[in-house]
Amino acid sequence: MSTTTIVGAVCLGLVAGIMSGLLGVGGGILFVPVLLVLGLGQVEAAATSLLAIVPAATLGAYRQSQYGNLRLRPALIIGVASIVGVAVGVQIATSLPEDLLRRLFGVLAIAVAAQLAWRARRDSVSS
Repeated sequence: MSTTTIVGAVCLGLVAGIMSGLLGVGGGILFVPVLLVLGLGQVEAAATSLLAIVPAATLGAYRQSQYGNLRLRPALIIGVASIVGVAVGVQIATSLPEDLLRRLFGVLAIAVAAQLAWRARRDSVSS
């Protein structure tokens, strides 16, 4: 692994950690595009992102629980459902061409950005 890749990964971790703790986002929306730039393939970037978010999410959930913001039951329900979803998603991801996966991720990122922009505009108009 080159020094540039290590520095890029450290910067990615710091930014994603801050964004995750501040806004509850991070994971694939931030990790995957940067990992692609660092030279990983789409499947490897997604898998790496899934593993990398575990410590960040664990620490974030712990710290938020100290403030009384964690709702354990909904978190466990989402977590268990996510395990099933990940198993299905891995099967689908490994059966599709990487180029198609990259395009699908791009569509997802655009959809998320559009939803955030629409909600921000709606909230600023209603205020």
